[in-house]
Amino acid sequence: MNGFLIGLGVLMIVVGGVWTLQGVGVLPGSVMSGVALWAILGPVVALIGVALLVWGIARRRRNARG
Repeated sequence: MNGFLIGLGVLMIVVGGVWTLQGVGVLPGSVMSGVALWAILGPVVALIGVALLVWGIARRRRNARG
């Protein structure tokens, strides 16, 4: 389960980063490019990914100790 949380967290960070870059127009060539919605949703998804990553790592460390 910890590996799943860590993997999902990393994936969400990457996807959120791409969405953010597309939303602000840095990554052109998509229907998402230059759309403010993706500039807002991207960081939200990335922050959720960071939380999942931290939670997965903390659970792994806790399980390794006990």
